[in-house]
Amino acid sequence: MDPRSLSQISGAARVAESGEGISEEELALATRNHGLPLEALRYEVTPPGLHYVLVHYDIPAAPADWRLTVGGEVRNPLAMDMAELTALPAVTRRVTMECAGNGRALLAPRPISQPWLVEAVGTTDWTGVPLRAVLAEAGPSPGSVEAVFTGADHGVERGVEQDYQRSLPLPVDADVLLAFEMNGQPLPPQHGHPLRLIVPGWYGMAHVKWLRDISVVDTAFTGFQQSVAYRYRQHPEDAGEPVTRIAPRALMVPPGFPDFLTRTRIVPAGPVRLEGRTWSGFGPVTQVTLSSDGGRSWTLAEVTPPGAHRKAWQAWRAQWTATPGHHTLTVRAFDAEGHAQPLEQPWNRGGFGNNMVQRVPVFCR
Repeated sequence: MDPRSLSQISGAARVAESGEGISEEELALATRNHGLPLEALRYEVTPPGLHYVLVHYDIPAAPADWRLTVGGEVRNPLAMDMAELTALPAVTRRVTMECAGNGRALLAPRPISQPWLVEAVGTTDWTGVPLRAVLAEAGPSPGSVEAVFTGADHGVERGVEQDYQRSLPLPVDADVLLAFEMNGQPLPPQHGHPLRLIVPGWYGMAHVKWLRDISVVDTAFTGFQQSVAYRYRQHPEDAGEPVTRIAPRALMVPPGFPDFLTRTRIVPAGPVRLEGRTWSGFGPVTQVTLSSDGGRSWTLAEVTPPGAHRKAWQAWRAQWTATPGHHTLTVRAFDAEGHAQPLEQPWNRGGFGNNMVQRVPVFCR
């Protein structure tokens, strides 16, 4: 199709004008995609229907003759159906996944895209074959630098018609999976059936769904989702830095009960148990702090060590004594590599990596 005709319906990236509200197009995106209800943070493993969903284009139908092809700069090209793939030794890994745009709608000015608040997250037991094993069978040629992953979802973005594609540098991490099960069941359609990539510690854009092809290349991949989208930029001409690992975040199970529209929480006076989840793609979270006065003072919460699931979120808990009136509860995470959630969010044009602290309005009666 002529790219000039596509540009008439698929415009350039932009940020909202001052005072510009959520558009009908953004609302349509928010309807197609959904976040985790924050009360579901109580589940150590997220039920599939509550895990966040982001679909760039359409959910593709899985053909009966589906194959995963592995080619490019390899000595032994592969074409594997699901029976062959599932016959390989499989592993299960618990992984917390977060959308790179989580928190975008809280920025000012707001980048125009999927309008996430803070709910674009979930934790799943993914079962599949280590990617390293499949690549080893294919045998990357000397000089290979990346593997490019192509999904079956097809669309147009900023005037560029494309299959969804991302790459990873070689050698890939040992915990990267070609996953075909989610919490012990076949992948649901919205989560990539029949096969998807799982890249623990990286934002969700790297976890290519509906995976149909892996191509090993000897030069850096420059496709749209790699070199145009998913980069930290301050202005359109800025080359930017790639979005990769998940920045630390802590989220709270909202206490008490909510007002229907504002979601302000109502709690009784006295001791209130606060709890939630915390995670980072750089390593375990070592500290969570809590403020009940909008960030003027802080106390330590108790954080559960990561244990066997080092790529999954950790639980945190604290006790708060509520007094009558309005309060703002704030929770903040610090990881083992020295990263901390910012109190005010640094802005970027794509609205990526927005891990500003969560603030929960509470009314105590």
